[in-house]
Amino acid sequence: MKVFAQALDLKDDPEGIAEYIRHHRAVWPEVTDGLRAIGIQSMRMFRGGTRLLMVIETNDDFDPARDYQRYAAEPRTRAWDDLMRRFQQPAPFAKPGEWWTPLEEIFDIDWYPAERTRDTR
Repeated sequence: MKVFAQALDLKDDPEGIAEYIRHHRAVWPEVTDGLRAIGIQSMRMFRGGTRLLMVIETNDDFDPARDYQRYAAEPRTRAWDDLMRRFQQPAPFAKPGEWWTPLEEIFDIDWYPAERTRDTR
């Protein structure tokens, strides 16, 4: 399994943000089916103000560049993405051309054994 985290900003419009959330509480079945079809096993989104964080778990052969293109090739999922982009904008730290910006993993509690010697300095 692979894990990816990505960030994006919503436009600073309270009515638009509320509409964006409403859409995600009633997501089209073609969207969830399409995401599963490209190897996404789990997808969670979190919001703080206008910032969105998306965490996905995928099968081991998932390639974002290849598989998101397959997802976007379907007319109904492309329509969903076009609709969602009305509410979104790249995060300020996005590279040119990036939409959802990959985030660097800097910590995972599993990197450290549960019982390890504490430094008592």
